[in-house]
Amino acid sequence: MHEPVCRRCRREGKKLFLKGEKCFSQKCPVSRRTYPPGEHGPTMRIKISEYGRQLHEKQRAKAIYGLREEQLKRFFGEAVRRQGDTGENLVRMLELRLDNILYRAGLAASRSLARQMISHGHIKQNGKKVTIASIIASPNDRLQIVGPDVFPRSTFEETPSWLKATAASRTIEVLHAPETEEMPSELDRELIVEYYSR
Repeated sequence: MHEPVCRRCRREGKKLFLKGEKCFSQKCPVSRRTYPPGEHGPTMRIKISEYGRQLHEKQRAKAIYGLREEQLKRFFGEAVRRQGDTGENLVRMLELRLDNILYRAGLAASRSLARQMISHGHIKQNGKKVTIASIIASPNDRLQIVGPDVFPRSTFEETPSWLKATAASRTIEVLHAPETEEMPSELDRELIVEYYSR
């Protein structure tokens, strides 16, 4: 079921940065209405179970990275097969998706716009045109924007240390896979692992 993305942020009680520039402006609904959407939003108080917390965190990951259920489940399966901490493996793969890299580097206003740029053929990976946003980049990969449809953020956050972005040439270099301390702290990885490990 599709709904306005700002309602997702209000339900979470925090910004998921799904709407590009609007998320950084005074028009952001999360800043203006700090309660969940719906008739009873301002007064509703719900006691949530442990399973509910796990489900909630999994749903947050889907919303933040713009994934379908089967996509996230597939990523989790791959994370389990890899050596190391499963939660870290999962977030590392999500961070290395091409659409997320464009967003993190500030060359796309949101992940959904980054996916649009990729699907329209405006991105080259190591000199070859790509149209699949879910491709996992590798260290030393180089991405370049080659089309006219560019949606950069005018409000920049700091580019992660594992990326090198050059706005003038519209290129991004993946220096290395993100380490534990370089991963975003917006998700509770353990809750997601617990959900899929039931």
